[in-house]
Amino acid sequence: MEERGKFESNEPKLERFREAVRKQFGRHLEKATPANVREFMDHYQEEVFPGPIRGRFELNETKTTYEEILKDFFANVLERPTDEALIMLWTLAFDLSFFNIEQHAAVRLQTLFGDGNE
Repeated sequence: MEERGKFESNEPKLERFREAVRKQFGRHLEKATPANVREFMDHYQEEVFPGPIRGRFELNETKTTYEEILKDFFANVLERPTDEALIMLWTLAFDLSFFNIEQHAAVRLQTLFGDGNE
C-alpha cells in the first residue's frame, strides 16, 4: 500500500483507519513515539483534506474561548456517523496523549540540563 492514499479504499472508513494505524505503529502501538505520532497526524490530515489551500484561508469561528471550541467540537462529533466520530475522538486522544508525553519529557530534560540561559 502506498504512503499517500492509505485512507482511500472501498473498505469501511474505520477498518481503513485501523489498518493505517497498525501499519504505522504496530498492532499494539509499540512503535508509537511523539515524533512519529505527529508525523502520522500530519499525513492523516493531508489525506482527509487533500490539496493545497489556495487563496485566503478564513476561519469563520464564532466561538471565542477554548472551552467553547471544545464544546462545539464534541457536540458536532455526536452528529457524525459512528465510524467518523470514533476516528475523530481516537485521533484527538492519541494526539493529545503523545503531545503530553512530549511535554513531560521536555520538562524532565530541562531539569537535567537547565534552560540554557545560565
